Amino acid sequence: MIDKRKTDALFEATPPTGRLADAVSQSIAGALLEGRIAPGEALPSEGEIAKEFGISKPIAREALRQLAGVGLIHTQQGKVARAKALNGEPLDRFYGYAVRSSLKRLREANEMRRVVETGIAQLAAERRAPEGIAQMEEATRQMRETILQPGGFTECDIAFHLGMAAATGNSMIKVQMEGLGSIQREVSELFSRRSNRSKADWERTIARHEAVLEAIRSGDVEAARASIDAHYEAADLASLEVAGEPGSEGPSA
Repeated sequence: MIDKRKTDALFEATPPTGRLADAVSQSIAGALLEGRIAPGEALPSEGEIAKEFGISKPIAREALRQLAGVGLIHTQQGKVARAKALNGEPLDRFYGYAVRSSLKRLREANEMRRVVETGIAQLAAERRAPEGIAQMEEATRQMRETILQPGGFTECDIAFHLGMAAATGNSMIKVQMEGLGSIQREVSELFSRRSNRSKADWERTIARHEAVLEAIRSGDVEAARASIDAHYEAADLASLEVAGEPGSEGPSA
């Protein structure tokens, strides 16, 4: 059960002009995001929330529905809601719908991803959090084991970029990168499915990742920016061209 003193303080800090359900969901979200309610821990029942905040059960139910919608809690009929670990799942779902809807949306999403990841690579080079570096190293190692295997290689590619986010030491950046997974998967799979892709192409892709890794590992911010740009120029943009070719398996324009 949430500490009543904390929920009262959070609730009182909420602007009085807000809708009640929004105010309650914001208060509970604060407790979730600040770690006062741990992942997997049960939340109070609708009745308890209603009593603590002085609201009706329908409003408490709406507040929980809002939290479930953004992936902060898990709800199931007849059971208490439980806190979920912070992750990019809701964003990933949204981007998944977007990139599969049209080639235009795929191109726009990939352009956005390129802008975001350039900054992430630079910050990763500044901070170099060890767990992120280790994840990038392991991902590049596994890339060599999955050459000519599009599915496996794509998962290694995604793991590499998640490691880059982890190297920043910023939990919100990690969530954002998780949210970009659908875009990355679509682009990586398009690139890997090219019928004329040789083993040398796969090797060059790995080399580009290794260049990003080395720049970040050595703390070279400018090299990190340049290497991630080179990666996009050579790989992702080429796959978008493939997606737009007649008869390709990519989304239609």
